[in-house]
Amino acid sequence: MTTAPSTISHLRAAGVSLVLELPAHGLPTVLHWGADLGDVSDAEVQALASGAVPLLDNSVDVPVQVSVLPEGSAGWMGTPGLEGHRAGDDWSTLFTDTSYETDAVSRTITARAIDAAAGLALTTELRLTDSGLVMARATLRNTGGGDYALGRLSLALPVPQAATEILDQAGRWAKERVPQRRAITVGTHLRENRRGRTGADAATVLTAGAGGFGFRAGETWGLHVGFSGNHVSALERATNGRTLLWGGELLLPGEVSLAPGEEYATPWLFFAYGDGLDAQATRFHDYLRQRPNHPTSERPVVLNTWEAVYFHHDLPTLLELAERAAEVGVERYVLDDGWFLGRRSDDAGLGDWSVDTDVWPEGLHPLVNRVKQLGMQFGLWFEPEMVNPDSELARAHPEWIMQTGGRMPLEARQQQVLNLGIPEAWEYIRAAISGLVTEYDIDFIKWDHNRDLVDAGSTVTHRAGVHEQTLAVYRLLAALKAEHPRLEIESCSSGGARVDLGVLEHTDRVWASDCIDPLERQQILRWTGQLLPAELIGSHVGSTHSHTTGRTHELSFRAATALFGHFGIEWNIAKITDAERAELAEWVALYKRFRPLLHTGTTVRIDHPVDELWAHGVVAADASEALFCLALLSRPSTWPPGFVRIPGLEADRRYRVSAVGPRAALTTKSNAPSWQGGDGVVLTGRMLAAVGIQAPPLQPEHAALVHIAAE
Repeated sequence: MTTAPSTISHLRAAGVSLVLELPAHGLPTVLHWGADLGDVSDAEVQALASGAVPLLDNSVDVPVQVSVLPEGSAGWMGTPGLEGHRAGDDWSTLFTDTSYETDAVSRTITARAIDAAAGLALTTELRLTDSGLVMARATLRNTGGGDYALGRLSLALPVPQAATEILDQAGRWAKERVPQRRAITVGTHLRENRRGRTGADAATVLTAGAGGFGFRAGETWGLHVGFSGNHVSALERATNGRTLLWGGELLLPGEVSLAPGEEYATPWLFFAYGDGLDAQATRFHDYLRQRPNHPTSERPVVLNTWEAVYFHHDLPTLLELAERAAEVGVERYVLDDGWFLGRRSDDAGLGDWSVDTDVWPEGLHPLVNRVKQLGMQFGLWFEPEMVNPDSELARAHPEWIMQTGGRMPLEARQQQVLNLGIPEAWEYIRAAISGLVTEYDIDFIKWDHNRDLVDAGSTVTHRAGVHEQTLAVYRLLAALKAEHPRLEIESCSSGGARVDLGVLEHTDRVWASDCIDPLERQQILRWTGQLLPAELIGSHVGSTHSHTTGRTHELSFRAATALFGHFGIEWNIAKITDAERAELAEWVALYKRFRPLLHTGTTVRIDHPVDELWAHGVVAADASEALFCLALLSRPSTWPPGFVRIPGLEADRRYRVSAVGPRAALTTKSNAPSWQGGDGVVLTGRMLAAVGIQAPPLQPEHAALVHIAAE
C-alpha cells in the first residue's frame, strides 16, 4: 500500500519497537529504536514524535532532522550518509518527493526518493525481523546525464544518550574477536576495514550500551555490517548529544562509478537492540535459524586432517586415520591442503585444481571410497580465490592476478589474489571445483582465503577491484550450491577472518580460528557467539600439545570447550593411546547426545564476579533442559570462587542438577560440590537464578560440565 505523507509508523516484534517518521519531502527518520513501547495509540505515537526534534542553539533556524541517510542539507554537521560527485558537481543531496510502500507481513518499509538537481534516485529499505533485528539497506541510481563517482553510501540508526559505553572486537590471526571497551565521547569511533576480507580484527558487532552493561542486563544497541569485503562501522556522537550507529561498504577511490541508469546497493546492515548482550546475541541467532538456507540436518562430527598430517599426504596414513575416525564416531572426514598439483608446501600449486597423480596415482578414489564405506561424508579443502606465482595457472594467465600500477602486489604466504571479477577466471574456478565435486561425490568444502588483498586492482577495468571481487565470490558460492544442492561449504579465512552475515548467506559454517588451544578458544567462542549460534561455528579438539601456542591441556578441557560449537577433531588420532581414543569416543557420544540442545537452544553467558571463572551454556527453548560449562582460566586471587548463578530457567520448575561427561581435575579429591556426586541435586529455577550452584574447585585451565534437566 502507499503510505500517506508525513505519517508515523510503529513496527513491533520480539520486544522491540521501531518508530519511524515518513515525511513526504525527505527520508525516513527513526524516532525510537529500542524497547517495545506496547500497544500504543496513533495519538500517543504522534505525541512522541512531536517532541522528538528540538530546535538547537547556535544552529540552523529549523529543527535538524537526521534521517536514516544523514544529509548535510538537513543541517546535520556530522558524517553524511552519501558522499560522491559528478565531475566535482552534485556533491550535496536533498532527497525529496518520497513515496512509501509497507509490507505488513515482513514489517518492511521501502522509501523511494529523488534529488532531481543532483540526478539521483534513492531507495531505502527498513525491516524489523521476527527476532527483533532491524535490517537496513539502500540503493542509489544515477538518473543524471554523466557518470557519478560514488565515495560512500551508508545508513544510520540513532542511539539514545543513555548509552555511555562502547564495545566492539579486535584481534589478529589465531586470536580473533578480542573485546575492547571504552567510554563514548564526542566524536567518531571509526572501525575501517581495508583488508579485502572481513578481517580477524573486525568490529563484528559494534555495540553502544548503558553504563556497566553485561551479558544479562543493561540496554545495548549494536550494528553488524553483513559484508565480506572492505567495510566500515562507526558510532558518532555530536556536540548536541545526538548519537548515530552507522556503517556500510568501504569503497576504494574510483571503485564504483555509476553510468547513467546504473545503480549500487549497499550490503544489509543489521541493528540489534537487547537488554544485555545475551539478548542482543539471541536476536542474531534467532534470525539466522529462521532463514530458509539455515542448516537443518544434525551437524556431523568432523575430522579434519590438517594438524594431523599437514602436507604429508600418504594413502596408508590417511586410510588409517579414516579407520580410527570411524571407530570414535566421526561422521565427516575432511582432506585438507596438499592434494592438488605440485602442492608439497604452501609456496606452490594454488590455482592448479587437479589431483596430483604423483601422490595420488589413482586419484582420490581409494580414500574417498573407503571413507564412504565407513559411513562418513567426504570433504575437501580449496583456496579458490588465491594463486601461487609458482603454478601453471599463474604462468598461463598472469593478467588474472589482481594488480595495479604496472606492478605485482607484495606476496603474502607466497601467493597472490586471483581476480574473480574476470569472467574467464571465475568460470575456470567454477568448472574446476564443480568437476571435482561431481567426480568424488564431495559433501563438504573447506573454503579458505589466506591473505589480505593488497593493491587489489583489475587489469581489465584498471580500477580497484575489492567490491567486484567480493560480489564475484558470492556469485561463485551461489552457483556451486545451485549445481550441487547437497554441498555444504565452510567459510575459512586464515581461520576466522571471514565471519560475517554476508558470506553466511552462501555457506554453512565458519572456522572461528586457526588456534584450537582451548584456553584461547574459550574467548574466541565466547565472542563469536555474539553474532553466531553454536551450530555455525567450527569447534575442534586439537592435540594435547597445541600447534599454535605450545600449551599442553588435558582432553577434558579441550573437548568441553569444543563441545559448544559444531564439534570436530583436528588431531592425529591414529597415533594416540587406546585410553585417549576411548575417552575421545565418550566425548563424541556426548556431543551427539546434546547437539539437539546445543544447536537449537538459547545461549547464556554468565556475569560472574570472579573474572577467571567463565560460565556459559545453552538453555532449551522450552526451558526443559540446559547444559553449562564452568571453566577456570587461571588462578583467581580469592578462593573458592563461590556460587555461580544459572539464569534462563523457569522459576517454579524443579530441575535435577548433575555432572556430565568425563570428570575434570579438581584441586583436591574430597571437596567436589554435591551436584557432582551421585544423582546430583534438585533445585528450582528460582533457586538456580538467585543462589546458583557451587563452582567446583577446578585446577586452572580445566572445565566441568553441568547438566540441568526438569524433573
